[in-house]
Amino acid sequence: MQRTQIIETQNLVGQEVNLFGWVNVRRDQGKIIFIDLRDRSGVIQMVFVPSHKDLFSLAEKLRPEWVIRVKGLVKDRPEKMVNPDISTGRIEIEPSELEILNEATSPVFPIDTDGYEINEEVRMKYRYQDLRRLRMTKNLIKRHEIIHLIRNWLSERGFLEIETPILTKSTPEGARDYVVPSRLYAGKFYALPQSPQQYKQLLMAGGLEKYFQIARCFRDEDTRGDRQPEFTQLDMEMSFVKREDVMDINEKLLIEIVEKLYPDKKIQEKPFPRLSYKDVMEKYKTDRPDLREDKNNSNLLAFCWVVDFPFFSAEGGPASGGETKWTFTHNPFSAPVSEHKDDLLNEKNLEKIITTQYDVVLNGLEIGGGSIRAHESQILKTVFRLIGVSNIESSFGHMLHALDSGVPPHGGIAWGLDRLISILQNEPNIREVIAFPKTGDVRDLMMESPSELEPKQLKELHLKTVSDN
Repeated sequence: MQRTQIIETQNLVGQEVNLFGWVNVRRDQGKIIFIDLRDRSGVIQMVFVPSHKDLFSLAEKLRPEWVIRVKGLVKDRPEKMVNPDISTGRIEIEPSELEILNEATSPVFPIDTDGYEINEEVRMKYRYQDLRRLRMTKNLIKRHEIIHLIRNWLSERGFLEIETPILTKSTPEGARDYVVPSRLYAGKFYALPQSPQQYKQLLMAGGLEKYFQIARCFRDEDTRGDRQPEFTQLDMEMSFVKREDVMDINEKLLIEIVEKLYPDKKIQEKPFPRLSYKDVMEKYKTDRPDLREDKNNSNLLAFCWVVDFPFFSAEGGPASGGETKWTFTHNPFSAPVSEHKDDLLNEKNLEKIITTQYDVVLNGLEIGGGSIRAHESQILKTVFRLIGVSNIESSFGHMLHALDSGVPPHGGIAWGLDRLISILQNEPNIREVIAFPKTGDVRDLMMESPSELEPKQLKELHLKTVSDN
C-alpha cells in the first residue's frame, strides 16, 4: 500500500492509510495508549486500545523518536477531543498494523517544543535531532519554497542560472579568504570565493547578459554575532542596465515572495522608499534604518532602498600624523555616478565621489546590496591604485584584460538569503534557517571541525604546522 503523508489524512476520513514517521509523543492512560506520529508534513494522533491485543502490546514498547509504520483507518475525533492547534486536530488514526522500523536512544532534548529554551550549542551538536522539530522543518521547507520561487521567477524573465567555481584565486577584496592548499602545485593555494563578484562580471564579458545563482560564499571573519563563515546569496547580474533597472526587478521579486508565500505579512510601503545615504545618516544615524510604523508588529515589513553612498572613506591623514589612506565603502568593482567619473580618473575630490551602490534594507537590516559596475578597465585600475592594491596586474589582470575586450555596461546585486529568510520567518538569527550552521566562533560542533590533519595529509599538501610557542 502506498505511503500517505500525514498532512493528507485530514481529507481522507473513512479511508485506510499507510503512515511512516517518528513517535513524537507517547501518552499511556492505562487502558488506552495515545501515540502522536510525526513526519515532515505534520503530526497525527493514533489510538491503541486493549481489544487489539497484539497491537496494544507492541504499542506499549514504543518510545519517543522510534521510527515506525502504521496502517489504519482515518476517523473523526469525538467533538470534545478536537485539537484546534494542529491541522489534523479533528481526526485520529485507528491502527490495524504497527511495524517498528528502528528503535532510538532517548533524545538528548525535547523534540516536541520550539527549542528556544534549549542551549544552542547542544542543539547544534545534535542538529540531526534538532531538525526534527516542526519549527525547524517548517523553516527549511519555507527556505526551499523561497528559492524555488526565485528560480522560476527569474528563469521566466530570461535569466540563466550558472554555477561559478568554488576553487578560485585569492585576491584582496576585503575579508580574509579561506585558502585551500594545492597538492599538485607545492606552495600554491586556491581560495574559496567571498562572493562570485568577479565571475559574474566575467559572465557579462562573455555575453550571457542575465545571470543568477544561489551561491555559496565563504569569509574568514572574526566572530561577529549574526554571521556565518559560509553563507548563501542570491547573486544576480545584468547587462545594458542602469541603477533603476536593477532596483526595479529586485523590488518586484521581493514583493512577489512576500505576497505569494507570506500572505499574512504586510509591506508597509510600495514602491519601496528611495533614501539617500546622507539623509538616512542625518536622520537615523545609520544606513540601515528601521522604518516600521509599528515595531511591535512582527508581520509588518518596511523595505527601503538606500542610494548615493560615498565611494571612498579616508583612514589616517595629517591629523593623526600620517598619510591619508583611502578604502572603498562597499565594493571596489563599482562605478562612480557619471558626473563624478572625471574626478575619479583624475584622482581628485575623492571624499565627494558618489558610487552607484544601492542597498535594500528590511526592518533595520541590510538584506542586499549591489551597484552598477566599472566596465572600463581604467576606472577599475584607478580604484585599485587609490585603495593601495599592490601588484594590480597579478591580482586582477584577468579582470582588466576582460574589460578591455569589449564589455557592456552592467550591474547586479547580492541578497543575503539567510538573513532575508530569518526575518520573514520571525527567527532571532540566521542559524535557525540554516540546516547545519556554525557557531559564532566558527565551529561545527556536530562534525567537530575544524580538526587536525593526519601527518600523511600534511605531507601530501606540502604543509607543516607551527606551534604558537
